[in-house]
Amino acid sequence: MNRPGKADQSSVPATTTEVPALPADCFALPPGVDWLPVAEALRRLEQGTAPAAGVTTINAAEALGCVLAASPRAARASPPQSNSAIDGYGFAFSSIDGGQSRLPLAPGRAAPGRPWPGPLAAGHAVKILTGAILPRGVDTVVLEEFSSSDGEFVAFEAPRRAGGNTRMAGEDIGEGDVLFTSGHRIRANDIATLVAAGVSRVTVYRRLKVAVLSTGDELCRPSGQPATYQIFDANRPMLMSLIARWGFTTLDLGCSPDRSSEIRQRLDQGTLEADMIITSGGASSGDEDHVSRLLSSEGRLDFWRIAVKPGRPLAAARWKGVPVLGLPGNPIAAFVCALVFARPILCRLAGEPWPNPVGYALPAAFGKSKKAGRREYLRARLQENGSVDVFRSEGSGLTTGLAWSDGLVELAEPAMTIEPGDPVRYLPYGSFGL
Repeated sequence: MNRPGKADQSSVPATTTEVPALPADCFALPPGVDWLPVAEALRRLEQGTAPAAGVTTINAAEALGCVLAASPRAARASPPQSNSAIDGYGFAFSSIDGGQSRLPLAPGRAAPGRPWPGPLAAGHAVKILTGAILPRGVDTVVLEEFSSSDGEFVAFEAPRRAGGNTRMAGEDIGEGDVLFTSGHRIRANDIATLVAAGVSRVTVYRRLKVAVLSTGDELCRPSGQPATYQIFDANRPMLMSLIARWGFTTLDLGCSPDRSSEIRQRLDQGTLEADMIITSGGASSGDEDHVSRLLSSEGRLDFWRIAVKPGRPLAAARWKGVPVLGLPGNPIAAFVCALVFARPILCRLAGEPWPNPVGYALPAAFGKSKKAGRREYLRARLQENGSVDVFRSEGSGLTTGLAWSDGLVELAEPAMTIEPGDPVRYLPYGSFGL
């Protein structure tokens, strides 16, 4: 038997493949793959989202946090009648000549809830308290402290114009006025306006219900005893707290292991009870990323590669007609993507206009060199001198950065070098409804 020697090995077909060199940037995009810019992702989400909650009518005094589905109109003017803005003396401006005036004082007084019984005689004054209806014949009030009275006459320095220290009927709200437009979320201060205008009931969208699901074999429920290979599921309680803070109700779908059958079952449960499903973990393209695989093969996956840091894998899809947002599994990425992407979707589904966070240009208290390609959100905290600093690390698993921060610094997609003192865009958490 002839055996090939070293000289004969050249005739053996090559079976090895060339290993490509690793890029210098571990977050570089694969060749030929374009990631969706944040602005384009938000634009598509806004265009594809419409109110999903039903409509109901409730008592206006109990509408805190509800979103109006119809524009309420004032049933009554506010104030309903002209009244005094101060404690003092009321009279007709035409009855004085200017300078120091002295008028006979009518007996009694006008008080809130106890109006003057009839018209005031011409050329007289009457004592009046704050909020009391102006008697007929009274159009001006002078402050008690700037007047003197012996019980029969009152003397005062004449005001320069009629109508001083009075509140005219309907000057705040006119009967039939539109108080708020549809889509407005009712705040505590809004309830005062509704009640003052005689609005007893308002038409609102039913509170949105949002299901939350965590996935991963490595996760242990917060109250459980983790194995050595497990970590606590911090995302689900965090996301459910965010959703509750935004005024929506939650449905806990629990924590699923990395099994398609179980994830499918929990997604099905969410479609039966919720208006939207938010998942964390499994949204990338790895062997155990069952969420994105299920949404792609059995649902309708719209897009999931977003040029954002932290984040990147973000699944926007529908499962049996119900919108699903698949967030990354790292807690920081899940938190940031919930603020940037989940909140506006939820607000729009709930009947509100699409919200855009308000940012402020503040001097940086840090330095950074940023590469081009992705929009970045850094955990940040406002300093006493008005500058803004960022957390010591950009790692997506360091939850202490969330507790330390009170907002985000947003860096646009182009490459940039930031030096201390340079203006950066600071987004306080209050701009995200927190």
